[in-house]
Amino acid sequence: MFSGKPKPSSLRAEYLQSHIHWIDQNKHVVLVAGSLGMEAQDSPTGGLWIVEAESKAGVVQIRATDPFYTCGLRQNIEVLHWSKALEHHQALV
Repeated sequence: MFSGKPKPSSLRAEYLQSHIHWIDQNKHVVLVAGSLGMEAQDSPTGGLWIVEAESKAGVVQIRATDPFYTCGLRQNIEVLHWSKALEHHQALV
């Protein structure tokens, strides 16, 4: 999970397409990505990724190349390990 720096929305707008392109180019690692906010209509205050990586260091390494990170829009990162329950259950996102 990411939280954004208190920057003008113009910075987010400026780098949004580069960020989306970056996510698409890294879809083999960043399996699901999206913005987070209190309500759907609110401006995003962060983001959530589902990442497949060998280690937390791998997640931090890939994050370092994200345009939202390199432009200074991201303030911090919290990397959590997820253990899927009921592995035979599948869902399309």
